[in-house]
Amino acid sequence: MASVRAPAPTSPAEPPGGAATDTTDGVLVEARGITQTYPGVTALEDVAISIRAGSVHVIAGENGAGKSTLVKILTGTESPTRGEVIIGGRPAAEDPQLFHRIGYVPQELSLFSHMTVAENLFMPFEQSGYGGALLNTRRMQRNAAEQLERFKINARPEQQVQSLSVSDQQLLMIARALSHRELDVLILDEPTSSLTASEVERLFDLINALRDEGKGIVFISHKSEEVFEMGDETTVLRNGKLVGTYPMADLDERRLLSLMAGREVDTDERFKPEVDEGEVILQVRGLTGPGFENISFELRRGEVLGLAGLVGAGRTESMQAVFGYLPVKSGDVVLDGEPLKLGDTSASVRAGLLYLSEERKLHGILPLQSVLHNIGVTLFDETARRGLISASKERARVSEIVQRFDVKTSSLGNRIMFLSGGNQQKAIIGRAMALQPKVLILDEPTRGIDVRTKIEVYRIITQLAEAGVGVIVISSEMTELRKCSTRIACLYAGRIQAEFDNETCSNEELVTAIFGGRRDEQ
Repeated sequence: MASVRAPAPTSPAEPPGGAATDTTDGVLVEARGITQTYPGVTALEDVAISIRAGSVHVIAGENGAGKSTLVKILTGTESPTRGEVIIGGRPAAEDPQLFHRIGYVPQELSLFSHMTVAENLFMPFEQSGYGGALLNTRRMQRNAAEQLERFKINARPEQQVQSLSVSDQQLLMIARALSHRELDVLILDEPTSSLTASEVERLFDLINALRDEGKGIVFISHKSEEVFEMGDETTVLRNGKLVGTYPMADLDERRLLSLMAGREVDTDERFKPEVDEGEVILQVRGLTGPGFENISFELRRGEVLGLAGLVGAGRTESMQAVFGYLPVKSGDVVLDGEPLKLGDTSASVRAGLLYLSEERKLHGILPLQSVLHNIGVTLFDETARRGLISASKERARVSEIVQRFDVKTSSLGNRIMFLSGGNQQKAIIGRAMALQPKVLILDEPTRGIDVRTKIEVYRIITQLAEAGVGVIVISSEMTELRKCSTRIACLYAGRIQAEFDNETCSNEELVTAIFGGRRDEQ
C-alpha cells in the first residue's frame, strides 16, 4: 500500500477577486444531515462529509450507493430534501455563488465539440475572468496555450474540440475546472478512465501539487490501486446511507470492499465458460483502416476473446471497423460462413454482429426514456402487429429481460438515466441479447462500475459464451481480461502483436506484448 500523506496545515490563499476562504479546522466544504428523496426512492439518508484543505478525500461505494446524488448536492446541481451544505463556513443555501468554489469533472465527456479548445477551457467566461461586453480572444488563446502546455494536452487553442483524442478531452475538462479563479475544491469522478499510464501519472502529480497548495480534492474511482495511492481519507456509502469515514492508512482493499458491500467480496474469482468451444463463427482477414493495419484473427462459438493494448493501440477502431462504424481500406470479415458487408452497421446487426460502445451515455442509452422503452426499442418484431406495439407484450418481454440480467430498478417506467452505471450496462446487454446475436463485441464493459457489479457482468459474459455466443471484450484492465477471457490478443501501434491462451500465459508476456515487445525479448 502506498504511504499516506497527512493533510497539509495550510491556509488557502485569497482567491483573485474575492475574500479569503473562511475555514474551521481546515474544512473547506461540509455537508450535514443530507437526505435526498425522489418519488418512491430515498437516494441519501442523513449523510455527512467534510472536505479538508490539503487533503484527498475518497467517496467510495458500489453503483447505486448514492455517490452521484451526493456530488450533485455538493456542486449545487440539486438541493437536498433535508440537510445543508456549508462552504467556507457559510450556508450555501443563503448564497448559491459559493458553489463556484467547487469544480467538478464528470466521468463522461462534457465539452462543446464544435467550439475551440480555448473557448471550452475558459467557459463559463464570467467565472474564469473573461466575461464582459467584449471577449478578448487573443488574450484567451494566449492563456489557453499556457494551460495546454501545463497539462501536456496535445492541442492548439484555436483547434475544435471534436478533433481531439478522448484522453486529451478528458485532460481538457480537468484543466477547465482548474481555470476558475475561486476554486477551493475539485471533484474528480473516475478521472483516469480514458487516460494512458503516463497521463495518469501526470494527473496524479497535478493532484499532489493541488493538495500541497491547500486545495481539497474529492476523488471517486472504482480502481482500488488508485484509491489507496491517492487518498488521505475515505467516506463509504452503502444503499444511500453513511457507513463511516476512515483514514486510508486504517484500510486495505479487502476491508474497504466489505464496507462497501456489507459482506465479504471474492476478488480472486475467475470466470471461464464451462463448454467446449465450437466452430469458427467470425473470421477477420487483413483488415486495414484508420488507426489499425492488417488485423487478422478467428473467433469461435463459446469463446471469450480479450483485446489488450494501450490507449491508441487500435483496439476500439479495429472493432468499430469490423462492426461497420469506421471505414476499411482493405481486408474482409466473414460471419458464420458469409461475407459481411463492410461499412454498414445495419447489415452487421441483421447478420448477427453487435457492438456495445464504451461511451454508455453517449452511444448506449436513451437517457430521457424509461427502462421500458430503452429495452423495448429492440423488440418491435416481437411486440408489434401491423405497426402497432402491444403494450402488454412489450412490458412482459422487458420484465423478463430485466429479471434475467438482474437490472435493479423500482419501476420499468423509471428514466434509465437514474439507474446506476452498472444497471444501465446490464440493461444495454439485455437489450442486445434480445436480438439473439451470434457475435457480441463489448468495449470497456465495466468502465465506471463497482467491483461487485463487475463480477455480475463477468458472469453474464460467461453465460453468453456458454449459450454459444462468440464474445469479444476490449478492456484497459489486465485483471479484467485475465478473469473472463479464454484467449487474449495484444495490440500495439495498430497491429496484433501476439495472441495468448489465458490459461498458460503470464502477466509478463502480456505486458511485454502490449508495449511492443515479443516473447524472445523478455
